[in-house]
Amino acid sequence: MAFSTTPILQQNHRFLFSFKSKASNPHFSFHSFHLNKPLPLPLLPLSSSLSSFPSSPSSSSFFLTRVSTAPVEYAPPAPDFNFYREISRLKSLRSELSAANTVEDKLAVVDRDARVKRFFEGLSRSGFATVLASLNVDSYGLFLVKCLVAAGQEHVLGLEFELSEFEAARSDIKSALYALVEMIEKLDNASERSGSNTGFGLKSEEVGDFEKLLKTLGEIEQFYDCIGGIIGYQITVLELLAQATCERETTNWSHHINKLMECQFTEIHAPRGLDLSQDTEYASQAAIWGIEGLPDLGEIYPLGGSADRLGLVDPDTGECLPAAMLPYCGRTLLEGLIRDLQAREFLYFKMYGKQCITPVAIMTSSAKKNHEHITSLCERLGWFGRGRSSFQFFEQPLVPSISAEGGQWVVAKPFTPVCKPGGHGVIWKLAYDKGIFKWFYDHGRKGATVRQVSNVVAATDVTLLALAGIGLHHGKKLGFASCERRLGATEGINVLIEKKTLDGRWAYGVSCIEYTEFDKFGITNGSLSPKRGGSVDMRISEIFQCHPCLLYSSLQENFSANTNILYVDLASAELVGSSKNENSLPGMVLNTKKPVVYEDAFGNRHSVSGGRLECTMQNIADSFFNTSSSRCYNRVEENMDTFIVYNERRRVTSSAKRKRILADKSLHQTPDGSLLDILRNVHDLLSKCDIRLPVIKGNDEYVDSGPPFLILLHPALGPLWEVSRQKFHGGSISMGSELQIEVAEFLWRDVQLDGSLIIEAENIMGSIRIDENGEPILQYGQRCGRCKLQNVKVLNKGIDWDSGNNIYWKHDVQRFEAFKVILHGNAEFEATDVILQGNQVYEVPNGYILKITPGKSGLSVQLDPIEQSMMDSGSWFWNYKIKGTHIQLELVEL
Repeated sequence: MAFSTTPILQQNHRFLFSFKSKASNPHFSFHSFHLNKPLPLPLLPLSSSLSSFPSSPSSSSFFLTRVSTAPVEYAPPAPDFNFYREISRLKSLRSELSAANTVEDKLAVVDRDARVKRFFEGLSRSGFATVLASLNVDSYGLFLVKCLVAAGQEHVLGLEFELSEFEAARSDIKSALYALVEMIEKLDNASERSGSNTGFGLKSEEVGDFEKLLKTLGEIEQFYDCIGGIIGYQITVLELLAQATCERETTNWSHHINKLMECQFTEIHAPRGLDLSQDTEYASQAAIWGIEGLPDLGEIYPLGGSADRLGLVDPDTGECLPAAMLPYCGRTLLEGLIRDLQAREFLYFKMYGKQCITPVAIMTSSAKKNHEHITSLCERLGWFGRGRSSFQFFEQPLVPSISAEGGQWVVAKPFTPVCKPGGHGVIWKLAYDKGIFKWFYDHGRKGATVRQVSNVVAATDVTLLALAGIGLHHGKKLGFASCERRLGATEGINVLIEKKTLDGRWAYGVSCIEYTEFDKFGITNGSLSPKRGGSVDMRISEIFQCHPCLLYSSLQENFSANTNILYVDLASAELVGSSKNENSLPGMVLNTKKPVVYEDAFGNRHSVSGGRLECTMQNIADSFFNTSSSRCYNRVEENMDTFIVYNERRRVTSSAKRKRILADKSLHQTPDGSLLDILRNVHDLLSKCDIRLPVIKGNDEYVDSGPPFLILLHPALGPLWEVSRQKFHGGSISMGSELQIEVAEFLWRDVQLDGSLIIEAENIMGSIRIDENGEPILQYGQRCGRCKLQNVKVLNKGIDWDSGNNIYWKHDVQRFEAFKVILHGNAEFEATDVILQGNQVYEVPNGYILKITPGKSGLSVQLDPIEQSMMDSGSWFWNYKIKGTHIQLELVEL
């Protein structure tokens, strides 16, 4: 909607004020006055309370009216703004505040700040203090507001100005402003008397916005206490902006990097680690360690991100949704994470006969009602049969978006900074602050696996179990699952950092360099040529002074992709999270390469160059370096507290994190592309079972069409491929076929599929029982649904591949026909030596077994009750046995 612009005053062509307002929205009382100043006068962007000047004596009550010469969303810094001078001022203030023990003492300190004094002295005549009093702002709230002003962000209040510059120019525009003030006060007083307000010119909506601002400021002050609260937050922002300026100007990369790393000497190498796809024996052993250690493990999901690139919207309400709610392959992404976890727990039960429910800690945020949506989903699905007590939520604070020019907070309207989550790296400090580590200890846990919701393949085969197994078995503090990096991908790299510290010792550790920081380290995508199994050739000889022995290794290898799949030792992570310094916020970055996009009070979209202060959870690794008195040349990785494992890329990472744009031919990191990787994994799995099926070609082949087949297998069929391959053998799956198996106790022998086959079990891995606390809990292995298919042909028309309504990654497809079996409770289905044709649905009731065999004239369909003695175990089951480093399955028939 367009603004109306009306000229107000023009004097000697030196100043031009134009009044901008939203005529159709009388409830928005923040008016902007734009100052065009052709002549260089010492007047900074002016915004002050209009009531700083004498108001009409006829006014019966005071109305706070605001004038701004800058757009509402952005207040630029002064032309002579000096980063280092401002940083120095704020550091002095932070130092004084750190020595103050009470709120009153802190107020006394911040009141002495020159900027705060100028601001509040200038407002003393405006009645702003009266407004604060009328809102019942206590001493702490006042302290937060004054910290905001001290940090140079008074424009957030809609009351920004610099008093000294204002006085310098006041004589030139005095009469204009007096006329302006009187005119606007009359307009505002007339309109606001007809609406709800506080009696001091703030409407109820603005009061609510102010209270939200205090809440936001309080969260920043409390959470970022380790770096100095609001003041420390702004210092960090300015330091990173200044650093970026330095990087653009520097030519001495070696000196620059050493300064950043606080050391005498820095060198980066490709980290060596176990390649799970090559050393399969050790990979199997590591996976068994991971299964054995499941009772010692927790699960951590950082789900607080805003997922703006995904653009997920509720089709019914138009409400923006978090990534966890993306409907993917028939269920939300969060449900997919829990299915993967339950598959590992089911495997543990089958191997050791014990129930294991893993505690899950989920970091949420208020962005896009993230916390509300996620908790509501868990409640609606009965906590996935795990019980409410097995989940713990902790909500990360939102942080203000920053303009790249001068570090000003971006504002949508008065009292409303544009805020977003501060990155997943806050997870360690937040987990400590919210008691998450103690909660894990109370559940008897020592370590945890961490994965992101958008990565749909992280639990494929041995990847996650081997990572956790090595971490637990060898007592490591942190582990990464990695793979080859795609050229140009928006993902960081894993590196082995070697540095000589300022005290002369040598430090080593696996860490990560985020892709947004490549420029800082002099890395370009051109120097990151992919190579399977591990790393990237970064020509560090051009950047660092390298030792010949280590340089040769680095030049021959490639750096690998950081995937944010982690194993973490809980006690070690807690030490970092509880530290009272910036170490508890690892990998702080300010990425200004993407614009800040937001809507103002009128629903108009804006885009500002800027970003927000973020932390990266994987850079907790920087706290786990091992030191040595002398330089190490061989096998350094074996003695480090950090480690890395590799696997094929599509078995480690494939993300559904950005919405596909039809004009964009790339499927990378889209739901469409990640589905193709799932199908490639299925091909790898089943082709080793002597099952013939089409090959998945490159993504370019499927930009304008669907995949060659659609196969979705429940992870509890494995999740280790070694287990799954013993349940499948022989047969074929033709082009255009669909196979969906939602049952764990399953047997496929010589099945030929040409069409759609769907097997769904109500009790996939077990049945629900009510525990002593009255919570419904999934009891693994009890009363499972079961299915056997032996020497069977399935023939039907299947999916309508020409339908324009098909959304394959959602598993939302149009079908002509399908053969579908629905198993209720502990029902069983068996088909042997038959051809199953056409569109058929068989629903087998709880407690019964349905058998389809050849009959005298067609098929024999027989429904019989399961014997009472077999109600829990079924008429048959798979028995899992450990043989050395392998798991062998035996079919047991009762």
